[in-house]
Amino acid sequence: MQPLTLLSRKTYRDLLVIHELYHQQLQMWSERSHQMEDRIVSIHQPHIRPIVRGKAKARVEFGAKIAVSMTNGYAFLDRLSWDNFNESTTLIGVIEKYRERMGTYPAVVQVDQIYRTRENRSFCKQHGIWLSGPALGRKPKNGPSSEDKQDVKQDTGERNAIEGKFGEGKRKYGLGCIRAHLAKTSESVITLQLLVMNLERRLRVLFCLIFAMLSRRRLALKFG
Repeated sequence: MQPLTLLSRKTYRDLLVIHELYHQQLQMWSERSHQMEDRIVSIHQPHIRPIVRGKAKARVEFGAKIAVSMTNGYAFLDRLSWDNFNESTTLIGVIEKYRERMGTYPAVVQVDQIYRTRENRSFCKQHGIWLSGPALGRKPKNGPSSEDKQDVKQDTGERNAIEGKFGEGKRKYGLGCIRAHLAKTSESVITLQLLVMNLERRLRVLFCLIFAMLSRRRLALKFG
């Protein structure tokens, strides 16, 4: 038998991953289970975990799960993990990061239904932050008023901007197809893609300002 020291670094690493993968499969077979904590699904990328999303197109997704917030059209990466996590637990930390960046708490936080927990509502109320969405408790017997319906509709439309940002990242910047193999390299690629998206946003804003300034100057020369 040849000693393991003759193996290359990559081959030795793959051997260790295969050894752990065998033990995981054996344990699931012995316990008649289809679930395993830190389950390996890729020999070459053992850090990847299956994340159940329940979507019609893809029930299970593979890759990093990220929590992104958006302020004035700019995206901020608040959390990145290769394991699944509950998004609602990240809201307070995201708000605190916003305070560190901006020097004050936000006046309004627009979130999806999963973030509207009692803990998050209590935190926002304590700091004078308006959290979007209907209040907890029983719904009014007569149903929501027309003003409440209009507020919910407007809030939903504004909050959809973050969904559009994800779509933009996947279509134009390759956020939905990370080709890096190592965990740290993939994290760097994701971070850089968000950075480029923000730079593109900044360039669009500057272009609009320059265009508006030139338009005003042209009108002043023509009608002045």
